[in-house]
Amino acid sequence: MLEKRKLGAQGLEVSSLGLGCMGMSDFYSGRDDEESIRTIHYALELGVTFLDTADMYGVGQNEELLGRALKGKRDQVILATKFGNIRGEDGSFLGVSGKPEYVKEACEKSLRRLGTDYIDLYYQHRVDPDVPIEETAGAMADLVQEGKVRYLGLSEAAPDTIRRAHRVHPISALQTEYSLWSRDVEDEILPAVRELGIGFVPYSPLGRGFLTGQIQAFDDLAEDDYRRFSPRFQGENFQKNIELVKKIEEMAREKGCTSSQLALAWLLAQGEDIVPIPGTKKRKYLKENAEAVQVTLSKQELAAIDDIAPKGAAAGLRYPESGMKSVNL
Repeated sequence: MLEKRKLGAQGLEVSSLGLGCMGMSDFYSGRDDEESIRTIHYALELGVTFLDTADMYGVGQNEELLGRALKGKRDQVILATKFGNIRGEDGSFLGVSGKPEYVKEACEKSLRRLGTDYIDLYYQHRVDPDVPIEETAGAMADLVQEGKVRYLGLSEAAPDTIRRAHRVHPISALQTEYSLWSRDVEDEILPAVRELGIGFVPYSPLGRGFLTGQIQAFDDLAEDDYRRFSPRFQGENFQKNIELVKKIEEMAREKGCTSSQLALAWLLAQGEDIVPIPGTKKRKYLKENAEAVQVTLSKQELAAIDDIAPKGAAAGLRYPESGMKSVNL
C-alpha cells in the first residue's frame, strides 16, 4: 500500500500518488469504459485511492464512469472533482463560470453523476476573471457548511487569487501543471502555497505522456488526440523535447527504472506536500506509475536531473495561446 500524504492543514489525507481519470473519457483516443473501470478497481488494490475527475471531462461522462466504478466502494476513496469550465452537450467550450449560483448547481449535478452525497475535494477548475474570487470561494464554503463538500481546492490560480480565496475559507490543495518539463510553478506559486500551508497536486506530471518515452513521432498521436494541438508536440518543439526525453530515459536506464518512474520520483522528492496524479486508463501503466514511490533519488541524482531538465527546458507553450489565457489567474 502507498504511504499517505497530507494536503493542506485541514485534515485531508490522500495516497501519495493519485489517479487522473480524464483520459478515460475524453481528449485521448481509445476510450474503453470497461478497461477503465478495471483500472480504477486495480488502483484501489494498489492503494492508489485519490481519484481525480471534473464535470467537463467527457461532458459529465467521466464522473458517471467513476460513479459506476465506485458503487459499493465509495468509502475506500478520496474523490476529487472540479467545476468552472462550461461545455455544451456537443463538447464545445462555452467559457468559465465562478458565479455563486453556478457553483452550487454544478455541485448538485456532480453529486448525482458520481452517485454520492459528498465530494472529498472540490476544485474551481479555472478562475473566472469576471467574478471576484471571494464570491466563488464563499459559495464553495457554503457547500462545506452543507456537508456536500469536505475540502476546497483551486486549479491554475495565481498567488494573489489563492491568498484571497484562502482568507474566505481554508484552501486545502492547489492543482496546477508541474513536471520535469513544466517547472514555472517553482518561481512564485509553490512558495505561496507553502507559505499558506496548502498542498500541491501536480497534473500532467508525465508531460501529457511525453515523458514516458512512448511518443516518438507526431504521427504516433491518433487523429482525435488533443495533443496534436499542443505547441510542445508540434514541429521543431517536438524534436527539441524528444532530445530532453532521451536524456531522462538514459538516466532512468542507469537507475534501473522507467522514465515515467524517474519523472514521478523526482516530483515526489520535491516535498511531502506534493501528490502527483498521473492519468492512465490501462492497468499496466497504473502499476508502473504506482511503483515510482519505491524509487528514491539521492541529492546527486536530483542535481543531475536538474542539469538535464532545468526550468524552461521544454520547447513551446504548455497550451495553445487561447488556453494560456485561462491559467495562473
